Amino acid sequence: MAPPHFSLCHKRRAGAAVVVRRLTRSHLWAMTSSDPFLPTEGIHNLRDYGGYAAVDGARVKTGLLFRSGQHIDASDADLETIRALDIRTVIDLRGVSERTGFPCRRHPDFAADVIAFDGETSNSPPHEGGGGRVEMTAEKARDRMIAVYTRMPDNPAMIDMFSRYFEALASREGGSLVHCFAGKDRTGIAASLLLHVLGVHHDDIVAEFLRTNDAPTQEVLERQSLPRMEQHYGTIEREALRNLMGVRSDYIETYWTKVTREHGSIDAYLAQTLGVDDGRKARLRERLLA
Repeated sequence: MAPPHFSLCHKRRAGAAVVVRRLTRSHLWAMTSSDPFLPTEGIHNLRDYGGYAAVDGARVKTGLLFRSGQHIDASDADLETIRALDIRTVIDLRGVSERTGFPCRRHPDFAADVIAFDGETSNSPPHEGGGGRVEMTAEKARDRMIAVYTRMPDNPAMIDMFSRYFEALASREGGSLVHCFAGKDRTGIAASLLLHVLGVHHDDIVAEFLRTNDAPTQEVLERQSLPRMEQHYGTIEREALRNLMGVRSDYIETYWTKVTREHGSIDAYLAQTLGVDDGRKARLRERLLA
């Protein structure tokens, strides 16, 4: 078998002991029935975001919808876990600079179609710092993240990627994986919009969004992000770090409130801006509800 590879450059993790988990897809589905997180060593926040109650007594299918952070540090065991999910479509919400700087490691048998944006998708995401060297307090960190969610509904790149995400899920067979750098902000909004389309209650949508804070792989995200953030911010208060690396309910509510204020409703925004009309909504529900 050929060695695992990176999507944009070839690297090997030297000197690491390899322990491959032989997990079948049925084993993974069983695990997500009580805990959405899949065991990983170098991928942050990999989880199934299905399973929620939806319209007319239906439930979002499990084993089809997955979300995560980037895969640059994926171990061989992680790649086997991803392979077992039989993912046919990957929606990578990162921009070109992120994909170039942090290329995803892939299983040698990886054959999924990858949908990505030819340009940048986020203006100074938290892991990139920016704005000069400042003392990053908890309040400043929260304000920084609120600004990210305030800009996102109008960001042309994210409008394009969210539209392509819905188009792919409505038309492609098999499982999908949506991810960005940390798998929490851009990915969290993508997942929340889909769950809304599927008729999941808003309280459950917010609860799924907040599950990021329960991810058992926070050390992976800190290892990938903290050195770069400290180059920009210097020492970061612990509460500020939680605001930057985690999520809060006011983050998603900021996005929801702006969309509703400017478009009248989430459904109007989905139909008029993201292309999720009644026909596409029906196809998504037919494919993803049981």
